[in-house]
Amino acid sequence: MPLKKRQKEDVEIPSASLADIAFLLLIFFLVCTTIDVDKGLRLVLPPPDVTEEKIPKKNILNILINDAGEVLLDNEIVNVRDVERIVRDKLIENDKLIISVKTTRLTKYKVYIELLDQLKRADATRISIAEPEEV
Repeated sequence: MPLKKRQKEDVEIPSASLADIAFLLLIFFLVCTTIDVDKGLRLVLPPPDVTEEKIPKKNILNILINDAGEVLLDNEIVNVRDVERIVRDKLIENDKLIISVKTTRLTKYKVYIELLDQLKRADATRISIAEPEEV
């Protein structure tokens, strides 16, 4: 008696619910994932109808960031990390101090943001952001 060959059955993966499973997984990951939102810079801008005032030079601290990324505080080169300490000391001496921050067109944003962070840590609330200088 010869052995009969078994017929092979076609094996199929049921794909009827595959779309449902993918959709549920997508919903699960959307609900469980947190997205970091950049908060940006917290700057309060003056209203447009404010009149200009004359400010005495003793109440202005000029900060310039040049193309090379150097920070000049009243025309003296300082390290960005030292700005917090220097500004804090100057604010103790003069509570009406206004910090004027000026950049050049080629100033890197990284240095600019580091400087603004240092001013924030020094509790400087009166900051004037001037237009970049033309080269």
